[in-house]
Amino acid sequence: MSIKDIITVPDETLKKISEPLEKVSTNEKKLINDLFDTMYASKGIGLAAVQIGILKRILVIDVSTKDEKREPLSFINPVIKKVSNETSIYEEGCLSIPDTFIEIERPKICEVEYIDISGEKKNLKCDGLLSTCLQHEINHLDGKLIIDHLSKLKRDIIIKKISKTKKNPDRILV
Repeated sequence: MSIKDIITVPDETLKKISEPLEKVSTNEKKLINDLFDTMYASKGIGLAAVQIGILKRILVIDVSTKDEKREPLSFINPVIKKVSNETSIYEEGCLSIPDTFIEIERPKICEVEYIDISGEKKNLKCDGLLSTCLQHEINHLDGKLIIDHLSKLKRDIIIKKISKTKKNPDRILV
């Protein structure tokens, strides 16, 4: 288990579609543990394998609060099977787009089919923050980012700002 570097925009890897897994081997189980270590170290609530540069359809989530016991969930080959007509709006952030928060409207409830870390096929119906986080991370597996919900102009401004910060890491942000 180890903490990996999270890639950020404008890295083109984030726009690629992740490949489904044929089986869950020891390597995938190690990857899931690395994803959890990286997510917790970065104070995130979700992380997709593509965010550490691995194009496999794997993601991890833990929406428990800091006062609650951790509730880690891993999803292999997740597919959204159903969504509600009712929507909710959350201000979403993303570990691959530092210091950026965007209000996004998504279906309030979603039902997901996936494979768990033991290789068993599962279904999960979720709502609230878990539903939002799951949809956000599945978007990553499909090469979509939260900034894709914005106009091209706003998206370009955010990417330019992040690129400048990367080039000058000692720059103080106020």
